[in-house]
Amino acid sequence: MRFVRRMAAQARVPASPLGWRWLAFGLAAALLLAVGLIGAADLGRSRAVAAVTARAEDGSTLAIAILRGELEKQRALPVILARDPDVRSALSGGSRHTLDLKFASIARETRTAVIYLLDVAGMTIAASNWDEPTSFVGNDYAFRDYYLGAILKGSAEQFALGTVSQRPGLYLTSRIKDGERLLGVVVVKVEFDRVEADWRALGGQIYVADQRGVVLLSTTADWRFHVETPLDEETQKEIRRSLQFGEAPLQPLPLTQDGDLVQSTAPARALNVLARRDVPTTSWHLDMLLPVDQAIRAEQSRLQTLVAFVLLVGLLLAALLLRRRQQATMRLLVASEAKAELERRVEERTAELAGSNRKLLEEMAERARAQMRLLDMREELAKANRLATLGQVTAGVAHEINQPLAALRTYAENARALVAGADPGGAAGALGKVIGLTERIGTITETLRGFARRGSGALVPVLLSEAVAGALMILDAPLRQAGIVPQVETGPAGLRVLARPVELEQVLVNLLRNAVEAIETVAQHPVPPLLSLSVAETQEGASIAIIDRGPGLDEEAVATLFTPFRSSKPRGLGLGLVICHDIVTAFGGTLVAACRPGEGCTFIITLRRADAEPVQ
Repeated sequence: MRFVRRMAAQARVPASPLGWRWLAFGLAAALLLAVGLIGAADLGRSRAVAAVTARAEDGSTLAIAILRGELEKQRALPVILARDPDVRSALSGGSRHTLDLKFASIARETRTAVIYLLDVAGMTIAASNWDEPTSFVGNDYAFRDYYLGAILKGSAEQFALGTVSQRPGLYLTSRIKDGERLLGVVVVKVEFDRVEADWRALGGQIYVADQRGVVLLSTTADWRFHVETPLDEETQKEIRRSLQFGEAPLQPLPLTQDGDLVQSTAPARALNVLARRDVPTTSWHLDMLLPVDQAIRAEQSRLQTLVAFVLLVGLLLAALLLRRRQQATMRLLVASEAKAELERRVEERTAELAGSNRKLLEEMAERARAQMRLLDMREELAKANRLATLGQVTAGVAHEINQPLAALRTYAENARALVAGADPGGAAGALGKVIGLTERIGTITETLRGFARRGSGALVPVLLSEAVAGALMILDAPLRQAGIVPQVETGPAGLRVLARPVELEQVLVNLLRNAVEAIETVAQHPVPPLLSLSVAETQEGASIAIIDRGPGLDEEAVATLFTPFRSSKPRGLGLGLVICHDIVTAFGGTLVAACRPGEGCTFIITLRRADAEPVQ
């Protein structure tokens, strides 16, 4: 039957014409190849631009380091010369030619272009180029901004074209004073030929422009004193007036923005990446242009070759796979049938699992309800245990109440007689005693009623001394009937633990009552006290120790103390200690026992403190 179904499925699938399939394959291959080559070209361009940009960033950082090294070396020179005694002597009428020679020597050693000294009127009185045709000696530079800035501020810097040498440079000046009297200005001119030569070794074009966009330094000499953007007329007039750049035309740089790149037309047409950085300690910025055309072409060619190779290999494999198309189609049909069968089985299994899940949820709900019933039964059992305890102490309590009731009658009759005998003071005293006795009866009955209540709710802070006092009050009559005076140490005042008051009293009453019953079975007690209860504060809370001098228990009996329905009493049910253990565990505490035959038993309860402060 399976063979018949397979042949029927093959009969339902029409065969595609072989020529149409190869035509579709050829068109898809051409489209894929075109898209791949275009994508490779775009990726190649992006990667080449990123690589050259990284080189430009590194190159601009190095170029700034070269420039800053020259600047910082020369900036200290005018400050030092302003303090030189020979300079001050020349300004005060001393030998100026001696200063010429000194300036020339210093200029050679520091590789400074020119060092010269201006008097208070801005006239050059000494210069390192005193013996050259372009000597600055005798020239008036009072119009220069670097002179005016030094006079007003103490020092100044100005990049300008020399009016005599016609060479650009940075003028560094420092004011010279004698107390409050102005003597003159020392000027150091720095030229950057060596800096520009070092820049050329980095490749590309590098130039520095001031805050107005005027090019000051450049590895391309023709770019000097060009502007990045056209200047407004007022700025051009100010530059012409100060002769800062001589007669430079201030024409725009031969650069145009081309997307994220810069197109340059001189000295050669090229597409460049631009890296711009501010020059620290100046108002200049440095631009580095690196050509990217060749890198783009190389990266595009490499990636396109790689993509073409990968695509051709892939297309060859696709052609091989196309030949097996029909066989693959038949296998897919068979697989489709198998998949449908599998899906059907999965649906059936899913339905079965859903049913099982519903049954599991119902069982979980039933278990939760059973757990709630168990908790209720445990609470009812605890209440029954309390009521059983109350039943055992009823006789003693009745005796305790009968005594104040008899006294009440006597005092009431006395009060009536005193009222009849017109003795108000005596009657008032008798009635006061009546009131005290009723309060005592009320305290006894309220304690018993509270002990019989059902304990529930969250854990709350419980004053441990009150819980101990309540338990001793409930057992007051049995203790006196047995002739036992317990030794009680309630521990630190105000010690509180986390518990439920009624259930904590129930635990104490059960343990104390068990101790009384154990003591009563012993004929002689050689070592007092017969029963003791002590409270101690621990690192994490409190511990309550109940010690009796009863007959004690052997190890086997101690091991089954907290096992249900196992009791050492002839008529015991074996549930009291189990209930006590469960209650203390619910409080987050522990209940342990230690017994020795003939020496009695010790039960220790540990509970958590109710306050947040740890014990020191």
